[in-house]
Amino acid sequence: MSSWTKAVEVVETCIRTGISEFVVCAGARNAALIEALARAEKAGHVRLWRHFEERSAGFFALGRMMETGLPCAVVTTSGTAVAELLPAVVEASYQARPLVALTADRPAAFRGTGAPQSIDQTGIFGGHAFAGSPEGWDGKGPLHWNVEFEEEFVPGDEDFTGGASGNFEPAKDRLDVAALARWLREGLYRGLVVMIGGLEPEEREEVFHFCRTLEVPVMAEATSGLREALQMLSLPDGDRQLRANPPGKILRLGEVPSGRFWRDLENLPDVSVWSVCRNGLPGLARESGVVRGAVDRVLRALGEMEPAEDAMDYFQGASRSAAVIDELLEAYPDSEPGLLRTLSHYVSTGSSLFLGNSMPIREWNLFSQRDRPIRSVRANRGVNGIDGQVSTWLGWTAELGDAWAVVGDLTALYDLAGPFVLDQIVGEGRVLVVINNGGGKIFERLPRLASMSPRAADCMTNPQTADLAGWAQLWGMDHLRITTVDDFDRFEPRDKMLLLEIIPDAGQTKAFWGKWDQHPPQ
Repeated sequence: MSSWTKAVEVVETCIRTGISEFVVCAGARNAALIEALARAEKAGHVRLWRHFEERSAGFFALGRMMETGLPCAVVTTSGTAVAELLPAVVEASYQARPLVALTADRPAAFRGTGAPQSIDQTGIFGGHAFAGSPEGWDGKGPLHWNVEFEEEFVPGDEDFTGGASGNFEPAKDRLDVAALARWLREGLYRGLVVMIGGLEPEEREEVFHFCRTLEVPVMAEATSGLREALQMLSLPDGDRQLRANPPGKILRLGEVPSGRFWRDLENLPDVSVWSVCRNGLPGLARESGVVRGAVDRVLRALGEMEPAEDAMDYFQGASRSAAVIDELLEAYPDSEPGLLRTLSHYVSTGSSLFLGNSMPIREWNLFSQRDRPIRSVRANRGVNGIDGQVSTWLGWTAELGDAWAVVGDLTALYDLAGPFVLDQIVGEGRVLVVINNGGGKIFERLPRLASMSPRAADCMTNPQTADLAGWAQLWGMDHLRITTVDDFDRFEPRDKMLLLEIIPDAGQTKAFWGKWDQHPPQ
């Protein structure tokens, strides 16, 4: 079969399967595929995005799936271009998203020969992706379709005007909620707390009403879209409060929470834990229960619930914890938490928010404003890594104005190629916030760092002095540097993307955390 005929068959199969968005990373080996896709786009069956760097392209595709809920394919040439997709495929696997790696390969005879751009691409993603064509794929995680092509091809006259696009329909989970229902009704005197991680938009209303009915304490991450809406049930300093006085039961809804208490549960076997999540993974190495499925479907299957209330009296300390937070933020306005609190008021006027992992997401959950709801919030919480954050945000919000993202400095440096797509997406009102504190300061909060040598501490924190204004200039972004709370007066929405670089006062930040550690949880 000629390369052109094969490329046409591949594109037709994708269209029938409901794969309609493609991020193309061009090379000689996938040229036939790109020509076929370009014709399919002209016929109105697919949409193409272009990128030159496969790792960023994979995360951009991940962001597109966050927005559409439908598959997005990344089209690569052969060789190490395929290997660059591994981080995004792994993240998509743990998020249970239908990322498609459509990889062009040299004929099988070249494998193991050392010929240019020839590696063994078959099964390269291991258990993180279904390997094969879309016909046998359940759509509940990534797909790797590896297709062998000769480099030369002669295009035919196919124009893809005939036929109709198919609908993507992933296999549905079979729900069994009997054990969870019993667990929710038993032993409530031990105390029940609901921890809510990232939710899909369609899951939020059901979760909101479920928590309001239970009337138990809640730790709602910003990525749940319910952090502000459920503040009457929330624990502002929940991580430390639960660590000091653990409840008997934890119900997790959605993605794995970012807070430290979730990790503390590994060493708290007396705390009974159940998770309800789309990927069916418990998020803990210890024994716990899990139900796989869309969170709203699972909660509806549980039926009517009775109020369980606050058996451990956590609510008594919640208002005092909130007051302590407000006092410290007022006392240290130019600290990292203080500047983030001010920033959060500006972000609340936007259409959406993407939070990078590590410090930004944890500090946002703790210190951002709670008066204005921010319902459209995303993060990459599948593996909790910092890879591809900027690209994921750009993919998720490609068609949205007034989109915000907040990431750390090392996270930004890890995705320098991401803004390549800026000329293909909506730029109006777009703001990328980089908290530039000079390296991986999250590690300075780890007790073990104090016992490490200065050289080892440097290796852990990766101090850096990069000039982010140069990055902004590279991709045609506007740039504004914030060093004090008063600098926010210079902020104004732009017609193109703004890089908002926040440089906290190191002395105030250190003093803030020192006072924070002196205040025990309420």
